[in-house]
Amino acid sequence: MWVVSTGGGDSGWVDSADARRLKLLSWSLELIATLCTGLFTGAAIYVNLVEHPARLETWHGRRGQPVASELSPRYRDAGEPRRRGSLSSVGAWLQGRGTQVLIASLLIGLVVPFTLIVIFPTNKQLSDADLDVGSTKAAVLLDKWNRLHAVRSAAGFFAFVLLLLHLGALR
Repeated sequence: MWVVSTGGGDSGWVDSADARRLKLLSWSLELIATLCTGLFTGAAIYVNLVEHPARLETWHGRRGQPVASELSPRYRDAGEPRRRGSLSSVGAWLQGRGTQVLIASLLIGLVVPFTLIVIFPTNKQLSDADLDVGSTKAAVLLDKWNRLHAVRSAAGFFAFVLLLLHLGALR
């Protein structure tokens, strides 16, 4: 069996073994994207449901320490699986894995501008050294931060589900 090559080979044709290798590559990229997106999503949901409430309990009554001092490292920690998931999804889509994979990539990729534009202003307010952690203002900001972070979790979740459904539909 011979397949028309979309790449720039000498003959313009690839044999079935090359076609199988390309299919394996695209499937592998989608699998990596699904795994990385799942890791990001699990960590993001964990932050919303476990870490943030625990942080609130330990911060009660503390003064003089910026609230956001513990938030920033979390973004760096989550960045790697999110980045790999998004890039792998784009790679899989470029290899012909379908629009669903591209949509998942966009969902997980949009987390970055959302964080920079929407969440960081709240982080900046939480970083104010004069902010009393026990104040009403701090409580409102922390609640707002958790709700905004939930958007990141939801984007990752929907991207993960799309990728899982796409992998499950393949034969």
